[in-house]
Amino acid sequence: MKSTRLQRDLYGKLLAELEKSGVTTEQLFTAAVARGWSAPTAEPLGFGGAGSVALLMAAIDLAKDPCFAIRLGQSIDITSYGTFGFALMTCANLRESTLLLLRYGKVFSLPMWVAYEHEGGLLLRLSLLSTAPEHIRAVTELCFSQLYVVGSSLYRGKIEGAELQFAFPKPVHSASYKFDANLTVTFDCHYSQLYLPPQALHTPVRTSDPSQHVVFHQQCEEMLRGLGSAEKITSEVRRILMQSAGQFPSICKVADALHISERTLRRRLSLESKSFRLILEEVRALLAREYLTKTDLAIGEIAHLLEYSETVNFRRAFLRWHGVTPSGYRHQSKL
Repeated sequence: MKSTRLQRDLYGKLLAELEKSGVTTEQLFTAAVARGWSAPTAEPLGFGGAGSVALLMAAIDLAKDPCFAIRLGQSIDITSYGTFGFALMTCANLRESTLLLLRYGKVFSLPMWVAYEHEGGLLLRLSLLSTAPEHIRAVTELCFSQLYVVGSSLYRGKIEGAELQFAFPKPVHSASYKFDANLTVTFDCHYSQLYLPPQALHTPVRTSDPSQHVVFHQQCEEMLRGLGSAEKITSEVRRILMQSAGQFPSICKVADALHISERTLRRRLSLESKSFRLILEEVRALLAREYLTKTDLAIGEIAHLLEYSETVNFRRAFLRWHGVTPSGYRHQSKL
């Protein structure tokens, strides 16, 4: 399976952190194999899967640093999450960004988070059922350090009333848990989780952008759909068009991006009973609905974002797609 940017960046940072301690890649591989890691025939392309735990534990031993997992997690910023990171940055508030994490996490190698309603708020719980007890603390430190760094880049100030709980005893290096001073931290709990009280869920994302969020959210949705889709080439074309919203490329440029000829692209789309023109229309129609229901953009602004030279042309297209005008659709959605 192709590694994600996050997995590749984590692997690169892991090697860089070890290099600071004078540890070589060969030493890491040897130590990881001794821990049961199945060494690949070529160098790993990312930090993910069952083998990543062996790599992490070997790195901690070699660096002789109990805080290694924390430092590794804090070395990754939100840009390593790619499209998902941009989607998070454009969310309205903490609730929206948390729900985004839960829906699309598995697309970006973050399938371990689950949420539960609790006292009007949310419990964001780490699920590590397949991890051996002796590995739980290190993996938990890595995951929560990443979560903290991402959260710090998204929200203004502290998250009022949040509580952090860990399912292991207080470690000797607990002082290195450099989280918000106002955050309540407890150990020896049943689960490792973050409690977000009702009032905290309204914490605004400092980079919120409703119109951009529509695009990035739909890109995530396309990636999620592509995980189990049989229409592989259709999903790829749709993804490229979503990423280019506002400057839709021609079929020739899409073919170039996919490293195939335009003729081959047309043929493969035909095998999936699709055409480039139809997919472009579907993307425009979808984004139009999202803009109308999730933003306050004027009809003319939406027409411009969807590359219609005249607003009247957008109105005609929308009426053809949905049997109602854009203004009428927006009004119905608010009823």
